[in-house]
Amino acid sequence: MNTHSILLSRRAFLRGTGLALALPWFESYAAAGSGAEESPKRFVSIYHPDGVGLPLKSDPAWQDWSWFPRGGEKDFQLTKVLDVLEPLRSEITIYSGLSHPAARQVHGHSNADQYLTGAPIGGEGPYQNSISLDQVYAEHAGDFTRHSSLVMSTNGGVGGPRGAQTQSFNREGRPIPAMNKPKEIFDMLFVTSGKDAAAKLARSKSALDLLIDNTRSLGRQLSTRDQETLKQYLDAVRDTELKLAKAQKWIESPIPEVDTRNLHLDAEPKEARLYFQTMYELIYLAFLSDSTRVATFQLGRENGEGPHDLLSLAVGLHGAHGLTHEVKKPDGWKNLGTYNRYQAEEFGRFVQRLKETPEPTGQGNMLDNTLAMHGSASSSFHLSRNYPIISAGGKNLGFKNGRYLKFGKGNEDNQAGAGIDTDAGWTAKVEVEELPLSKLFVTILQRLGVETDSFGGQSGTLSRV
Repeated sequence: MNTHSILLSRRAFLRGTGLALALPWFESYAAAGSGAEESPKRFVSIYHPDGVGLPLKSDPAWQDWSWFPRGGEKDFQLTKVLDVLEPLRSEITIYSGLSHPAARQVHGHSNADQYLTGAPIGGEGPYQNSISLDQVYAEHAGDFTRHSSLVMSTNGGVGGPRGAQTQSFNREGRPIPAMNKPKEIFDMLFVTSGKDAAAKLARSKSALDLLIDNTRSLGRQLSTRDQETLKQYLDAVRDTELKLAKAQKWIESPIPEVDTRNLHLDAEPKEARLYFQTMYELIYLAFLSDSTRVATFQLGRENGEGPHDLLSLAVGLHGAHGLTHEVKKPDGWKNLGTYNRYQAEEFGRFVQRLKETPEPTGQGNMLDNTLAMHGSASSSFHLSRNYPIISAGGKNLGFKNGRYLKFGKGNEDNQAGAGIDTDAGWTAKVEVEELPLSKLFVTILQRLGVETDSFGGQSGTLSRV
């Protein structure tokens, strides 16, 4: 008998039994099985606020502390800001000339909400967001993992409209609360189980059923505005129902055991290096255990101070947000560049971790099956154009790395908006051509297996990626 005919693909087994169990990966099956389909496809987005340093060419700081590389697609040279990624050169792609059209004249303090959505939320007035890139993929892949997605940030929660403290938004455009305490994240991923968890789940479901019964009769008694408020509330309740139903499916499935040696679960942003490394390690462990295939991590909010302001303490500097306002002071560009370098260093450490871990299915390493993205919705001083974006990995998904890809026209040297330290940048007329970032998102979704040709109001993919 042909051994191929008796090997069960993971997905076929799950569907055939009607259960969503976290089956172990079997090396024997991986060696003789159907190949790339056996490997989980993963996506993670890391967002940092406040943009990056872009001095003018006439400034002596330009040589070392401008974020974007020099040179062409393959022969690019990294400045001191990104040279920490040189050992991973063949695994990364750097992009310029991409942005969301609806945000190009929105102040950088108000643009983080739309980084993964592309929604035209504007800078003021009525607010309506749309689904984020990660959640589109979570809808596609979430049935096969205990958690549909892992949503994290330094500040936690949701923040406020145009001041998001989360990168993730659901199908209705409502923010998904981010977790920011390592211990709580670890417990959610690797501790909650057993009879206590089952009893707690049952109590939650009973309370939710009672809540729904008590609100259904309200509709006819409310004004039009109150009915809309009730609708939003019930949408949130439905989200909770879905989470409870998912939890019920997994309640009897054993929690994975993981190596905790690299975790510092009590770390806080004031202990920036330990905190960064622990948060990244939690993403790594969530992926390694196949607890989820989707994650976001927001390194602060755009419109004010908070825990993320402490992260620059890791490189001996004061509040992170203030660095963007002080670039014209002595060593100002160097200080901002040093902090951007630290962000890239921690991202690179995470990427290297994935690269060094063989894929449990035998299909390359974990990085080959993971598309990791690191970026911001601002470039120079709160300017919502020419987003500084790095992607890493995804070899088995069709991504070709070791490149610096420039898009658009008129800003090949990344000098449009460079050198500014006032709001004159974002209020200025858009004089260069940039391509919609959503085209890259369509490309990412397609290679993750999602059937779509549009995202965020844009159709088509991004060429050359």
